[in-house]
Amino acid sequence: MQAKNWLLGLIAAALIVAATSKALDLHPSVWLTKEARVKPAVSAPTNPAPHDLTQALTTAFTPNYRAIVQMAAPAVVGVTVAGQHALGPDDVAPDLDDPFFQFFRGLPGFQLRTPKQAPGAKVPFRSQGSGFIIASDGLVLTNAHVVREAKDVTVKLNDRREFKARVLGADTATDIAVLRIDAKNLPVVRLGDSEQLQVGDPVLAIGSPFGFEQSASQGIVSAKGRSLPGDSAVPFIQTDAAVNPGNSGGPLFDGNGAVVGINAQIYSRSGGFQGLSFAIPIAVALKVKDQIISTGHASHAHLGVTAQDLSQALAESFGLKMPNGALVSSVLPQSAAAAAGLQPGDVITEVNGEAIERSGDLSSRISQQAPGDRVKLTLWRDNKELVVSVKLGSADDSSTEKPRAGQEAKPDDLDLSLRNLTREEMAATHLQSGLVIEGVSGPAAQAGLEPGDVLLSVNGQAVQTPDQVLRLMRRKPKAVALLIWRNGDRIFIPIQMQ
Repeated sequence: MQAKNWLLGLIAAALIVAATSKALDLHPSVWLTKEARVKPAVSAPTNPAPHDLTQALTTAFTPNYRAIVQMAAPAVVGVTVAGQHALGPDDVAPDLDDPFFQFFRGLPGFQLRTPKQAPGAKVPFRSQGSGFIIASDGLVLTNAHVVREAKDVTVKLNDRREFKARVLGADTATDIAVLRIDAKNLPVVRLGDSEQLQVGDPVLAIGSPFGFEQSASQGIVSAKGRSLPGDSAVPFIQTDAAVNPGNSGGPLFDGNGAVVGINAQIYSRSGGFQGLSFAIPIAVALKVKDQIISTGHASHAHLGVTAQDLSQALAESFGLKMPNGALVSSVLPQSAAAAAGLQPGDVITEVNGEAIERSGDLSSRISQQAPGDRVKLTLWRDNKELVVSVKLGSADDSSTEKPRAGQEAKPDDLDLSLRNLTREEMAATHLQSGLVIEGVSGPAAQAGLEPGDVLLSVNGQAVQTPDQVLRLMRRKPKAVALLIWRNGDRIFIPIQMQ
């Protein structure tokens, strides 16, 4: 009898727990809205003070990924494109059963050349990406590279309905495209605030990797403000959520189920996911979306400089204690930077009071401004800090002209053999002045200087003759920063003097 009572009690307790859990579940209808709302998602406290860390850990929340997927899946779509793709010289016939034969990022798959097809020949292609609905009347966001060269775009909804889509505009600088489908009363995602996202926050990606629709993967924010080669206009969110070919254009959700990014790229040596994926912040995407809807295209501000990161040696060469900032290596003629008096050798440490840690920070901050905006740049020049106001130009109007810079001699301390540029070399390099490095050894060779490099300045001072270099080296600096022209690029190379 006691055993029977004990069993009945256990069953009753289980039923109570199950009912309570069910009551706490978030039903999808609670989350779905007819229009996306641009409101910061409620999240756990960020950036706690050191004495609050223990409390923050004990009060940390665990996302309900199941509820997020149920909430968001109806508004996540597949994007299929078809068109014609010009074959490149390296295209080869693929193994059609190999899922990697389509280029990541949803770009046109290699419809690849047979022996009868020459490079440049047009061949049909089909490729797939992802996207998400942000307005109930059929507005969809995805990546620009997903719809590049597309003649036909189809959006497939979660309920398996398909709609032909019209590309309202695509911005290659930020990799954002806006699509329109002819449908009404569609579910939409909830938009969050990517600025509030912190490293360590949980995230969830939903998309169609390799065509497997509505696939979800979770991870954390690994870093913020990442600058990638060729994508300097975007301060990427780096995550370890599994993202693969086909995920491009799909949403990245925070732990509260709000979209904070658009999955765009991965870093991979194999073609598949290796723990490094990158998303475009939703704040960037929405600014571009608004411009595309208003004008059909997006405009981006342009400063007109080429910049590089500072190493410790370069920082010491310029009299800085820390290697923080963007080192200006060249200034485009007739640009906003030139009009404001910026010079090669300037180190930009702040934009509108916000610190610049790396050159990528400068690019992303400027790109988010509008042409014609005024920004205050804090510079380090000649061991002094100064503030310069710059009226930004437009990236669309920027000139393609190369930036400008300035008897054989051998400054012994540098172990360089130098001579002046000839007229023919000036014409070929578009340089007004400079010193050709004909021989290099010692510290300069160890630092990476090569014969054929053109020396433009020493510690920010332009040099036009070998004698100028000799005079500068008589000061016996502990470190020097040489501005070098090499194959059309300008780079600073630091040298520690022995």
